[in-house]
This record gives sequence, C-alpha cells and structure tokens, in this order.
Amino acid sequence: MPADSLQLSVVVPVYNGGGTIATVVEETLRLQSNLSLEIILVDDGSIDCSSVVCEDLVRQHSDVIRFVQLARNYGEHSAVLAGLAQVRGRIVAIIDDDGQQDPDDLLQMVRLLQSTQGDVVYGVYRHKHHPVHRQFLSWLSGQTARLLLGKPAELYLSSFKVMSRFVVDRITQYRGPFPYLDGLILQSTNRIFQVQVRHRSRLAGRSGYTFPRLMRLWMNMAVGFSILPLRLSLWVGLAAATISFILLIDILIEKLWLQQNLPLGIPELIAALSFFSGLEFVLLGVLGEYLGRSFLTISGAPQYVIRSITESNSRATPDQPPRSLNERST
Repeated sequence: MPADSLQLSVVVPVYNGGGTIATVVEETLRLQSNLSLEIILVDDGSIDCSSVVCEDLVRQHSDVIRFVQLARNYGEHSAVLAGLAQVRGRIVAIIDDDGQQDPDDLLQMVRLLQSTQGDVVYGVYRHKHHPVHRQFLSWLSGQTARLLLGKPAELYLSSFKVMSRFVVDRITQYRGPFPYLDGLILQSTNRIFQVQVRHRSRLAGRSGYTFPRLMRLWMNMAVGFSILPLRLSLWVGLAAATISFILLIDILIEKLWLQQNLPLGIPELIAALSFFSGLEFVLLGVLGEYLGRSFLTISGAPQYVIRSITESNSRATPDQPPRSLNERST
C-alpha cells in the first residue's frame, strides 16, 4: 500500500503472545472498513511460538502486516520504538498483544485526534483488569511522572494510545539506551487528550510485567528524564548533615555543662552510624545510577537490534546497524 494513502499504522509489541496475537490482529483488521491500515508486529525476544504465529499472519495478510523480530528481549518501550521506526501512516496507534484493549476503540481515538488537531490521545480504562501490584505501580508511575515530568494531574498514562506523525518523528529521534515512551511524549508536546475505553480480561496467559520489570520501568522514568532525584539527594544530604551537626552540638552541651557524668551510649552511636551510612549509600546509589546510564549512552548501547523483518511473503535481514546513540536505524 502506498505510504501516502495510509491513514493508520498500528504497532503491536509482542512478548510471549503466541496464544493471543492472532486474535488481536484479526480484530484490528476489522478497522480496514473505516481506515487504510498497516500493522507492525514487533517480537521482543519471545520464548514461545510468537515468531511463528507472526510470520504466519504476514503470509495471510502480506499487504497489511509487517513483522519485525528483535535479536533478544529489550523491553516493551524499546520494542515500540523499533516499530515506530518502521511506520508509514499519518496517525500511529500502539496496542498491547494480550487482547485486553479493544481495537474498535481506536476509531474514536483517531476521530478525537483529528477533531482536536492534537498530537496524542490516551485510552483511559473504565474498569481495570490488572493485578493489584500492577495497579499500584501504575499509580506510583503516574505520581512520579507528575512530579518529575510535569504530567497534568488528570492525565492517565496508558500503553493504549494514538499519536500524530509529528510526535512519532520527534520521539524516534531519541538515542538513549533506556527509552520511556510517555516521558518522550511529554517532552515533545502538550496537545494531549484522553478518552474512556474498554479494558478486557486477558485472552490467555499471564502478563510479562512482573514486579521487577515494573520497577525497572519506573527507574527508567525516574532517573532517565529528570535530574530532580539528584537535586533531592543533595537536599537530603544537606538535611542529614544539618541534623547530625545539631545532634553533635546537643551532645556536647549535655556533656560539658548540663550533665557532665552523662555516659555516651554505644547503642546510640551504632544506630547513628548505621543511619547515616545507609543514607550515604542511598545517595551514592542515585549518583551511580546517573553515571552508569551516562556511560551506556556515551558508549552507544543500542535501544534494540533487529534480527529480521518479514513482509510481502519474503524474509529480509536489515543491513542497518543497531539503534544506538551514534547510529540511527532506518
């Protein structure tokens, strides 16, 4: 399909979605009655049959679907960026591979984007079917984004979204090895809207977002798009130093003038040393996280490496270098 006739590109990051991705694609293909469409499937290092299912879908719908296979698991946000680098549509949608998001809702999201001349429309779930730990970390991420990234209080950051070509072109210029898609969006535009959508139970399997993965995603946002944690660590260090100085003065006054026979307790000393040593390690950890990320960015650690691209019943391995700080994948 010619690029200038495409209205909507749908990027689907796939991770162990062999039991669900075919249904998601079939539901998405129904949008062809209203929109010219392409679907980009990105396999993020799945260890199940996802790649086989995706290649079969390309064979069945070679005029609509392309399949990008990454060399290993890089995380959802890197996989999405790999898909965004391949899209040709004027509007781009992102949808999960688990079937919890209804592709039919994309129509109202696209209409809202066009009517408002906005850049991004997020889908807000009426009723969530996520486990408790994921809902908590989603809330925590939202509060952190509000504090560090200037996210509006009423805005819900969802993985289900549609974006204008303008925003897609901006965020695909990012070269850091720890992408956080919503952070890139908030840095690129304030023309952001949201609309209520359905949230269904998973079609099969379980979420790949374990608690450690969610915490790593939170860290990408917390230290990848703001220096506020460094500034907070400075103020915490100054507060701790001030408190320790005041305590020292108080001890000296007690010992020299008020109660000269006051014994200096070993337990109190150990507790104080433990507290301030722990605080020091926390501050060093924050600083080390920034230094480590800076090193990986400077060294050109890739966001993703594409193993192959399948389209039009043919399999092609791209000859471009990995997507990194210094080398752009096209």
